[in-house]
Amino acid sequence: QVQLVQSGGGLARAGGSLTLSCVVSGRIFDRSGMAWFRQGTGKEREFVAAIKWGVGTEDYSDSAKGRFTISRDGAKNTVFLQANNLKPDDTAGYYCAASDYYDEYFYCRPSQYAYWGQGTQVTVFS
Repeated sequence: QVQLVQSGGGLARAGGSLTLSCVVSGRIFDRSGMAWFRQGTGKEREFVAAIKWGVGTEDYSDSAKGRFTISRDGAKNTVFLQANNLKPDDTAGYYCAASDYYDEYFYCRPSQYAYWGQGTQVTVFS
C-alpha cells in the first residue's frame, strides 16, 4: 500500500513561485509513476506533470511546460512540483498521485493512478 502526504502550496502573487512536496510511503518501484494534477472549482481534474520514478523521465501539460518542474528525491521518497511564474489561472487544489506502473501513453489520465494525496490549495492573486 502506498500513502502520499502533501505539503506546501498557499498564497502567491502572480509571477511568484511556490513549491509543493509529496512524501511517498510504502512500496515504490523504478517503473512507478508519480504525477501532479489540479482541480479548480467546478472544473475537472487536470494533468499538470508526471515523472517516472526510476529514470526520471518527465512529462508536462502545455500550460505547465516552461513554468513548472517536477522532480523526485529517491533518498527522501519525495516528489516536488516547483511552480514558477504563477498565474491566477493556476489557482486550484493540487493533488499528488502515484501508480505502480508509468504508462508512457496514458500518464496524463487520473484513472492511471491508484494512490492520491490529500490535496493542497494554491491560490494566485494579481
